[in-house]
Amino acid sequence: MLCGAVRFTQALIRTSKEAPADASGTSHVLLTRAGMIRKVGAGIYDYLPLGLRVLRKIEGIVRAEMSAAGALEVLLPALLPAEYFQETGRYTGFGDTLLRLKDRKGAEYHLGPTHEEIITDLVRREVKSYRELPLNLYQVQTKFRDEARPRAGLLRCREFLMKDAYSFDVDEAGAKASYEKMRVAYNRIFTRLGLDYRMVSADSGAMGGSTSAEFQVLTQSGEDAIAVSDGSDYAANLEVAAAADPRASPPAREAPLARERVHTPGHGTIEDIARFLKTEPSRFLKSLVYLAVRAEASADPERHGGVETVMVVVRGDHEVNEIKLARALGAAEVFLANPQAVEDATGARVGFAGPVGFKGKIIVDRDAAVVARGVTGANETDHHLVNVEHGRDYDGEVADVRNVVDGDASPDGAGRLKIYRGIEAGHIFILGTHYSAKMGATYLGEDGLAHPIVMGCYGIGVSRLVATAVEQHHDEDGISWPMPIAPYHVHLVTLGMDEAILAAGRTLEAELVAKGVEVLWDDRDERPGVKFKDADLLGVPLRVTLGGKGLASGVVELKRRSDRSKAFDALPIATAADEIARRVREALG
Repeated sequence: MLCGAVRFTQALIRTSKEAPADASGTSHVLLTRAGMIRKVGAGIYDYLPLGLRVLRKIEGIVRAEMSAAGALEVLLPALLPAEYFQETGRYTGFGDTLLRLKDRKGAEYHLGPTHEEIITDLVRREVKSYRELPLNLYQVQTKFRDEARPRAGLLRCREFLMKDAYSFDVDEAGAKASYEKMRVAYNRIFTRLGLDYRMVSADSGAMGGSTSAEFQVLTQSGEDAIAVSDGSDYAANLEVAAAADPRASPPAREAPLARERVHTPGHGTIEDIARFLKTEPSRFLKSLVYLAVRAEASADPERHGGVETVMVVVRGDHEVNEIKLARALGAAEVFLANPQAVEDATGARVGFAGPVGFKGKIIVDRDAAVVARGVTGANETDHHLVNVEHGRDYDGEVADVRNVVDGDASPDGAGRLKIYRGIEAGHIFILGTHYSAKMGATYLGEDGLAHPIVMGCYGIGVSRLVATAVEQHHDEDGISWPMPIAPYHVHLVTLGMDEAILAAGRTLEAELVAKGVEVLWDDRDERPGVKFKDADLLGVPLRVTLGGKGLASGVVELKRRSDRSKAFDALPIATAADEIARRVREALG
């Protein structure tokens, strides 16, 4: 239970008009100016008292919902022997992100960036029978990742606080049931935090596994793009978002024309060629040469010889989605070929590649496959082909390999897609046996045989949520915390140092605390303007002002931080505590 009241004159609250020169991003600036965090090093921060209260409230909500969903809390070490990540191949797979060290005996260790291996090891030692499953274990623990470019304060750190939960089941059906429990719990968590969010389909990435969803907090400063249907619940990260398949209801096709070769000297970009040929970019078959690395070759492609040259064809007004492309190819990674590799593969400079006559593998995006009378490179410098048709002039495997755009038809047939920006605050996966099979985490089934445990993984960036809330809830004057995670519920401002005012402040403070209201009292001998500026910056949801005029009239002024007007409610001093407590309870839900 957090302390019910604190006074400015007794608290470590150091606000400032300006943020440090290296502060980047709204939340970084405001949290620093409000004296809630202080930078120790790149991506490493102190939490001062007010910032720590926000962090602890977020933790409390997360813990409460995890417990309500049946998860059991554990605490795993942050300092990890290398052998566990070596079992799964992630000791090298994490690359420079892993913070490695050696003890005095020369043994290899690292700081934990995530804990799948450690929790799997715990369960393989403790769980033996199907009767002990299902099981869900979680922790709130510090993680360490050597980010190449720590940025935006708490949004991209090298040391951060995370809640990670792991479910263990006997089969896929059980894992899906555990996943569903976590989905419900996560929706409750983000709703209780007072955040505008969307659950979106996502890519599992380096964690492995199959079913995956992100919880994206909507804010224009977000680094992620998400696609949301305006006619249904469909939402997905741009990495995996799909539009309706144009082949299901193709547009009326124009009658094919004979393919022609056109001289296009010095025009290598789609914009240049579109002007030169007086046509639209949507008519173009943009042809890009990629190198695809097979999964088994990713660690050493030269030794394995596992690199394939691929041409990818998308419509001229679309962009390749490399995550989708890698999945379509079954590749560990894909990357654009350099100019020399493009010329070696096509016989022409960059800008003049095309699928007609190309000798290698071709992947054609679904929208490109239905383009009629297309324009594309002729694989000859300064030349293009017009009136090109898929299936007549060139072949290739058709797949969804592009980014969706605003206005695309939703894949479920309901509405159109709109692109939003968001910050990933949570991620849930079904991992399957990705880790348990590698590490020998098995249970003895009813059939008397050993089976690998089916796992799920569920993460929330607890410290990231402090910054995320600020990114979504702020204005030009400062932070505007949602009530459930605000450092205090009420910011009491007394104007003047007259003993009668201070006595009334002490009485109101005591009455509010007795009713369960948390109070930050600005009892400083400062000008009203300074106090009001600090109140706006700190962002406590309700501001109660008590001054000489109000005291003489028997009223206090109550104002919501989120209300940008100058209006306020005048409450009788005798009943003010009751009304303020009622509004706090209402805001807390």
